[in-house]
Amino acid sequence: MPIGYYEFTVPPTDNDITLKSFLRRICGLSARSMKVIRYGGGSISRDDTELRAHDILHSGDSIKVRLPQEEQSDIMPIEGTLDILFEDDRLLIVNKPPHMPVHPTKIHQLDTLANIVMFEQERRGERYPFRALNRLDKDTSGIVILAKDRIAYNMVFSTIQKTYVAVCEGIITEGGTIDLPIGATPDSKIQRCVREDGAKAITHYKPIQTFDHHTLCKVWLETGRTHQIRCHMSAIGYPLAGDDLYGGSVDLFQRQALHCRSVTFPHPITKDQIELTAPFPADFSVLFKSTSP
Repeated sequence: MPIGYYEFTVPPTDNDITLKSFLRRICGLSARSMKVIRYGGGSISRDDTELRAHDILHSGDSIKVRLPQEEQSDIMPIEGTLDILFEDDRLLIVNKPPHMPVHPTKIHQLDTLANIVMFEQERRGERYPFRALNRLDKDTSGIVILAKDRIAYNMVFSTIQKTYVAVCEGIITEGGTIDLPIGATPDSKIQRCVREDGAKAITHYKPIQTFDHHTLCKVWLETGRTHQIRCHMSAIGYPLAGDDLYGGSVDLFQRQALHCRSVTFPHPITKDQIELTAPFPADFSVLFKSTSP
């Protein structure tokens, strides 16, 4: 199917439901979004007849949604390499290298993942905004999921389960859970710290392998606070290698040793389970070479 086109079949459980309620439940479209579709060049129809928000649907109805053509993001296309893990007409999922921002900033206008994605769009003759479902710090590597339209974004956003791997300083022998609130560090625009008045933050970790002075850990989150893994692991005495902002040493790594390793979620249309794993980044090989014989 083309980008921005969807077909939904009304199940028996939704018989006599309004269009507004059906689309809100099945793909997260609000009444306002439906107006934007209708008056912005898109359409919502049944049997080639345009539908309004309060029209009643019946079991077995085929509802067709065609989204309006969206304006492209105002991001300069720059040629580069994309490590594509999965792609179809709904999603683009890539393995981002370290040292690359996801979005442009004041000091990073032409060297971001977004720049490369926009170039690839132009090369293919496609057109959609840069819309990331998850964000990684510039120096964190791993999986980034991009939605090609707003419905795909709505349907996938809350279903993603992500797993990270982190190289922590020190030897961790048992897994655990960190339940400590995180807030901004006074006098810093970037750093976060554990503080009583911070936002609730929960991190789970499990050691995978220990080395001379480091532990490779699997980490997964219940919340998504800024710098959560970096802040939490530092708070319990095991900062990430290379993360000098949170007490880690740069002797072995020149960036925080954090990698978004895997993602799992149901595909928004087929409902098939998407399970993707990104290979370890090249700089992680330093860890394995550092092991004593």
